Amino acid sequence: MERRIVSIWFRYLLTDWLTVRQPDLKDKALVFVIAQRGRKVVTAINRKAAIEGISIGMPLADAKALVPDIHSVDENPGHKDRLLKAIGEWCIRFTPIVSIDAPDGLFLDASGCTHLWNGEKAYLQEIISKFNQKGYHVKAAMADTAGAAWAVAHFGDNACVIESGKQSEAILNLPPNSLRLETPVLERLYKLGLKTVSSFISMPRSVLRRRFGESLLLRLGLAIGNEAEFLEPIQPVEPYQERLPCLEPIRTATGIEIAIQNLLEALCKRLQAEGNGLREAILKCYRIDGRIVQAAIGTNMPSCNPQHLFKLFEIKISSIEPALGIELFVLDAFKIEEIKPGQEALWKTVQADTNNVIQLLDRIGNKLGAETIHRYLPEEHYLPERSIRASSSINEKPAISWRTDKPRPIELLHKPEPIEVTAPIPDYPPMLFRYKGKVYPVSKADGPERIEQAWWLQSGEHRDYYIVEDPEGQRFWLFRSGHYDSGRKHNWFIHGFFA
Repeated sequence: MERRIVSIWFRYLLTDWLTVRQPDLKDKALVFVIAQRGRKVVTAINRKAAIEGISIGMPLADAKALVPDIHSVDENPGHKDRLLKAIGEWCIRFTPIVSIDAPDGLFLDASGCTHLWNGEKAYLQEIISKFNQKGYHVKAAMADTAGAAWAVAHFGDNACVIESGKQSEAILNLPPNSLRLETPVLERLYKLGLKTVSSFISMPRSVLRRRFGESLLLRLGLAIGNEAEFLEPIQPVEPYQERLPCLEPIRTATGIEIAIQNLLEALCKRLQAEGNGLREAILKCYRIDGRIVQAAIGTNMPSCNPQHLFKLFEIKISSIEPALGIELFVLDAFKIEEIKPGQEALWKTVQADTNNVIQLLDRIGNKLGAETIHRYLPEEHYLPERSIRASSSINEKPAISWRTDKPRPIELLHKPEPIEVTAPIPDYPPMLFRYKGKVYPVSKADGPERIEQAWWLQSGEHRDYYIVEDPEGQRFWLFRSGHYDSGRKHNWFIHGFFA
């Protein structure tokens, strides 16, 4: 597949950006300025200012002499870079590879993308019209090389598509500036009367090298294709990414469902071939109004089942607002894990499988939030709050068995909370207790169950646990810490709740 590069030049980047936000500046001469050596210098102009003869690098005082009512704005350091990067991210709807061409341009690698817009001319015209609709003055060109596309975009005709292999002919009548040469080299070329690329392109390389240095040969080679030019993407293409451009904007939930299904089928086919499964993914929907709507999913185990993954996205389709329409869907699988094949018993026709449980947990987690699902395993500790631990994997096996000889509450407090208790005799179960301002009479009680500290710990007291029930049938797990002591305000605690 031949490489096709698009160069986009924003002729009035900063001033267009401000005019979009303040339309009343449209008919005024507008400039951006910065302070240099005690004076303000113009760094950006709009079309009106250019017509009036104002140029970049001109002192603001001179600009005001030409246009007394000129409107000037102080430029924030780094603003242009941030703006150009944001515009580049927006251009990802046209191609996955977008590179910044500082200070006021972009490169798009359109290889393999133009057929989605019915050809290269329609593709380039679509880019230009989109920016014009947003209020930006742009020039763009397409060629086999970034150098040729840049040259034609800056010095040639607008919306120009250079046929493949014709980049040398396209730059012949352009000035040497079109090769992105340094100022000293340009000065030597103009001094010798070489005012177009055709005047020196056929000269021997040894002559050009001796007269103008290696940089001229390099820039010329980048333009005609003898040298390779690498474009650094704004966002590196994810190894597991699927894209689905839309010929017509998608506005319905049915259309979004079909798009997600197509993306998942393509992604899962790649994952299955490599023995991998998806753990986390994000769907980015690029709307025609410039906004990006996202929906993310996660799984407890790596999965390459498109039907199961679609059910996770299906829960979130209602949150995807298409507005005027979605023109590009991008599915990024940014967390991938290897799928370990399971071993099935040959003598069993039906095998208990945890996949159904995992898929159920995935659907609950993506609907209510992964933080709502917890799994615990037993630990060898005496104290109840230390006898369990959280587990992040459903396949992790417990080191010991769960204790079943004594009843334990369904809900265990992370930390025992003090309560006020009334007991007839110190070692008897309580008659009533007060918890969070409410009094609970005790109608039934069972205990005590004594739990000692670990033998190797010198501090801490034993606990005497009681299961108590109030008249409404609620059951609580209470304990007294240590022996009864009338001088202590709180030596009773609540630690859990039964069903």
